Amino acid sequence: MEKNKRVINILLIVIVILVVVGCVLGFVYFTKEKTKPIIDPEEKKAIQNQEKLFSLETYPRIDGSTVTLPLAEAFKANFTGTDIKDVDVTHSKTHNAYVNLINGDTDLILVTYPSDDEQKLAKEKGVELEIVPIVKDAFVFFVNTENPVESLTLEQIQGIYTGNIKNWKDVGGDNERIVAYQRPANSGSQSGMLSLVMKGKKMMDPTTETISQTMSDIVDVISDYTNGKTAIGYSYYYYATTMYTKDKMKLLGVNGVDPTYENIKSGLYSLQTAYYAVIRKDEEQNSDARKLLNAMKSERGQNVAKEAGYVQNY
Repeated sequence: MEKNKRVINILLIVIVILVVVGCVLGFVYFTKEKTKPIIDPEEKKAIQNQEKLFSLETYPRIDGSTVTLPLAEAFKANFTGTDIKDVDVTHSKTHNAYVNLINGDTDLILVTYPSDDEQKLAKEKGVELEIVPIVKDAFVFFVNTENPVESLTLEQIQGIYTGNIKNWKDVGGDNERIVAYQRPANSGSQSGMLSLVMKGKKMMDPTTETISQTMSDIVDVISDYTNGKTAIGYSYYYYATTMYTKDKMKLLGVNGVDPTYENIKSGLYSLQTAYYAVIRKDEEQNSDARKLLNAMKSERGQNVAKEAGYVQNY
């Protein structure tokens, strides 16, 4: 009897150990791609204790995309010596930000590269844009974790979004219809999809059900247990891993390469893009907008971007 109790106690201890180890491994697995770059404590202290470049009153008017809002907040906090909790920054999204800059209603915007419509609008208004890359990012595709597909080739992605590939079994998955979600025209994600992925190939027209008005909508649909298992969507790496992510969503590799921080930084992941600081080209050389642009490109600015979780460009 005593022997049996001892055996049972040993088995319980082993089970507890296995459960703890499993939890630790699970945590590491599900968070390894979502961690921000490691900042040395001394480097972080140096970033936070630098002289002010602007007061809150002289800081230029800023606008931009959803994904660059944390970047804009980090820059403003650092360059004005303000606690980030007290920083007030509002972004009106990519297209509206371009319109505001072209119309002279803002001084600098943090956005993706301008779409054809935005370039056309600038030309019509007689405005030249100065477009400078500030941080790197990557264009990513994601599916539900229940989907067995782990990677797609660029040609397969193009085939899905032209409507030529309609079933997951044709790309190594289950025998299920592919539901391909899109973003609205002139959104930052849609502009990236057209320029980085489709490269002149015509995307199939979305239905009312397969167009997501916001980036969070597309993540929510993909991660939904009942409706998302056959769906695919796209966004930017920073948004999908830092700003809004779900446990039931996984990023796909492209051409066999996973979209990780290191693969993006090294250029190994092929769907590379950037977030740009854009000003009007007629800005005076000594204007506050140009001073801010130069600060963003500087070693100090790039370290601020790194601390905020973005991939440095310089």
